[in-house]
Amino acid sequence: MSDCGCHMEAKNAAERKTLRILLLLNGLMFVVGIVAGIIANSTALVADSLDMLADASVYMISLYAVGKSARDKNRAATLSGIFQITSAMMVVVDVIRRFVWGSSPESGWMMATALLSLIVNSYGLYLLSKHRRGEVHMRASWIFTQNDVIANFSVMIAGFLVTLFNSRFPDLIVGLGIASLVVWGGISIIRDAQHDRKMQKVV
Repeated sequence: MSDCGCHMEAKNAAERKTLRILLLLNGLMFVVGIVAGIIANSTALVADSLDMLADASVYMISLYAVGKSARDKNRAATLSGIFQITSAMMVVVDVIRRFVWGSSPESGWMMATALLSLIVNSYGLYLLSKHRRGEVHMRASWIFTQNDVIANFSVMIAGFLVTLFNSRFPDLIVGLGIASLVVWGGISIIRDAQHDRKMQKVV
């Protein structure tokens, strides 16, 4: 096997290892987050957990794309963006439901769960840092994990504000904010994939 082939195989193996770890962590945190969101009656936590589920789907798609053609990686990134936007729409529906029917979010559950998610996602971001300038499927994973860290901080702030103002609205506002962040991330990676596709045609 040539040096180039060995380098590529090592690169693919490293990507697979990173994505498998991220897939496992995000799957576990989705379960933790959705249970905590239901117990805490928090739309921000539900939004965060659905984002985790969408990210787990992204990592699974990206894992499939490792070692595949540039076209397959491009399709994987595009599908990842669609998953993100779809999960964000589900969050918007939950925000509207809770706004109409009311909610009483538990700030302690919100902040504790968000802190745990922040630790997990920060570790994920560390693992992805070496791949963040790689091919489009790995750039997608980097973008979405960055958004997760921002979302975790936002939920912690929302929990604090819920207690400070004795109001459910910080929870609803942050839930809507997370949805907007996820939509933007989805659109960004779809645009990135489209740009890659055009560059491939030029080459």
